[in-house]
Amino acid sequence: MASIEPEKEVNKMAKKDVVNKFKSLKSVGESKAELLYDSGFDSLDKLKKASIEDLTKVKGISENFAIDIKDQLKNKTKSTPVEKHPKPVDIVEKKTVTIKEKKEETKAKEIKEKDQEIDEKEEAYRVKKKPDISKEQKEKLSIRKQIKKRTPEFIREEWFRYKKIPRTWRRPDGITSKMRINLKYRPNKVRVGFRGPKEVRGLHPSGFKEIAIQNVHDLNDIDPKTQAGRIGRTVGTKKRIDIEKKAEELNIRILNI
Repeated sequence: MASIEPEKEVNKMAKKDVVNKFKSLKSVGESKAELLYDSGFDSLDKLKKASIEDLTKVKGISENFAIDIKDQLKNKTKSTPVEKHPKPVDIVEKKTVTIKEKKEETKAKEIKEKDQEIDEKEEAYRVKKKPDISKEQKEKLSIRKQIKKRTPEFIREEWFRYKKIPRTWRRPDGITSKMRINLKYRPNKVRVGFRGPKEVRGLHPSGFKEIAIQNVHDLNDIDPKTQAGRIGRTVGTKKRIDIEKKAEELNIRILNI
């Protein structure tokens, strides 16, 4: 009895291995794998050699199921070609070489991408020309900006009462005008206190003095250090293109490009 028990254990182990191999196939569970094993297919080779008719003889296996198993086994044989196993030393050397090569490639790619981004940014955006103005004027421009932020919106008297009255500012007049008398809870009036510094009055926010341009010849009268051009709205596209080209040659800034 002692000699029979180990044989049984060996057979059980062999059966488990084969059943596990069968279970690796799609839609083959443990019960079907054991059924195939018990019906005589005790290895994958036997399953491969078996025909569809042989498989359909097993209870619980239909023709479609048998065809599916055969297709899976064919695909497995194609996808697992026999390869010679290299020595472990060769594998380590190859791995180290590939890691170094990959690192170098990634670094080279990152450098290229950065260079491309810088070139694209330079092409897309050019720094606009700035005027030659004194420190005092720069300070006054920043002060004017702060004043403009806190200045209220000046609205016409009783703009809310009638549809025909627009919101645009107009000085209040009339004997009974509450806004004219400066009564409380009335809109703000235009006063001298809201005005910006005298030194930068009438200048563009950039600091340039604006000059209207209607044709190419008007650019000759502009001082590029302190003045900038603004093309008139009635100027056509053909003239506008010529003005822009000439402005680039003379290093003159056009404010409405």
